[in-house]
Amino acid sequence: MQDRPHPTLYDTTLRDGTQGEGINFSVLDKLRIAEKLDAFGMHYIEGGWPGSNPKDAAFFEAAKGHRFHRAKLAAFGSTRRANVPVEKDPQVALLLEAATPVVTIFGKSWDLHVEQVLAITLEENLLMIADTVRYLKAQGREVIYDAEHFFDGHKANPAYALTTLCAAGESGADVIVLCDTNGGSLPEEVTAAMHEARQALDGRGLTTPLGIHTHNDCGLGVANALAAVRAGAVQVQGTINGYGERTGNCNLTTLIPCLQMKMELPVVGNLPGLTELSFFVDELANCPHDTRAPFIGSTAFAHKGGVHVHAVQKVARSYEHMDPAAVGNRQHILVSELSGQSNVLAKAATLGFSLTKGSQEVAAVLAEVKRMEKDGYEFEAAEASFELLVRKQLGRYQPLFTLQEYHCNYRRTGDRQYETCEATVKLRVGDRPEYTVAEGDGPVNALDAAVRKALRPFYPEIDGIALQDYKVRIIDSHQATAARTRVLIVSSDGHDAWSTVGVSGNIIEASWLALIDGLEYKLTKAR
Repeated sequence: MQDRPHPTLYDTTLRDGTQGEGINFSVLDKLRIAEKLDAFGMHYIEGGWPGSNPKDAAFFEAAKGHRFHRAKLAAFGSTRRANVPVEKDPQVALLLEAATPVVTIFGKSWDLHVEQVLAITLEENLLMIADTVRYLKAQGREVIYDAEHFFDGHKANPAYALTTLCAAGESGADVIVLCDTNGGSLPEEVTAAMHEARQALDGRGLTTPLGIHTHNDCGLGVANALAAVRAGAVQVQGTINGYGERTGNCNLTTLIPCLQMKMELPVVGNLPGLTELSFFVDELANCPHDTRAPFIGSTAFAHKGGVHVHAVQKVARSYEHMDPAAVGNRQHILVSELSGQSNVLAKAATLGFSLTKGSQEVAAVLAEVKRMEKDGYEFEAAEASFELLVRKQLGRYQPLFTLQEYHCNYRRTGDRQYETCEATVKLRVGDRPEYTVAEGDGPVNALDAAVRKALRPFYPEIDGIALQDYKVRIIDSHQATAARTRVLIVSSDGHDAWSTVGVSGNIIEASWLALIDGLEYKLTKAR
């Protein structure tokens, strides 16, 4: 593939990505993401549609004073309106006011949209495309033409769909991007249509490069984009983490390593920054990270079965298709009831414990893991609890305190004029007893406040620990209200995060166990 032109990457997270359900960014968020994309090495960043909403207009105004080092910023919009001179179209004027070096416009390729949605003639649609491209080029802009619904239009009326591309090419478009807007195409259909598009343009003497914009409605967004690149596409549009309307857009966090690592087409110089970029965008979108995402998911290079772990300890590529460090990820060895000694040895080594295969210590750790998982524990996502388990089995655990008693109560008047949750904690640190009371929004919050109050005089650094996430899972739901509960808590000190787990038939007890593990883990590490 080395003799093929390296495709450019066009990110539309800030526009098409925000059309996904639950995805919203502030103006500041958009600026921060744009800066991150630029530093990563993205070639084009589509900032939004300045004519569609005040937020996008504010973003472009703010971006005017910002210098991008690698990426070109693009404003997105449509062709001129029907029967309106392009120079008098207010939406086109706003595209120019955005003052971006690149303008991307979309036009209709599907005769169904032209005649039944826009309710105009096929000829007027061609004029709208040509006039807008020609006008924007005359204003000194790089113009990318997005052929909306091209693949559906090509299936319905191939001659007309191809003619719309020629209208854009003859008017000076710098790139013509074929869009699978409904996401319903198969890779072989994309390949065939790409070849026909190239032939149609060549037949008019046009050398305009082709690009691809795919959606993921059939789960083929990335596959279709790769097929288009093999068929000659020199620009690929997509979003970080696959954000987008319905089921999303082509996922750039999957596409980029496929292009660079599998097809040997270098597209970015900072591929190891991909995982960090993915998490960064998820964080600003307030979306949970897809743990099973290819390449950048936390389980992408995770190994659980004992046979697998034994193999990767000898030869990593025996069960890994690439080096996880190449995309900024890392290998994860999971410990569970399926584990063998290799899992325990590998996991213990990452925690700084040097154990010997076949030793009593390894057997004891493995036996305790299997016993606890039988009771409902899971250590795959609770590495901090696993480290404490190992310390206890090896005799290297020193408890921070001795619990004597805790108690929670909740009081509420019938008219809700008064309600409160209160927790008391009685414990001993060394030979010194502590008895504290605290209120909270619920029993777990109240317990957290009470135990911190008790431990603060001895461990003042406890104030630097914050709870980030709290998840509850009912393990054996067939037991109804007698079911056991698993609680997973994620804690952080502002730099690092760690997870702990607690299991009990009582949700408060399960929460207490996970909560105390989280505090003990950090305070123990600090010592």
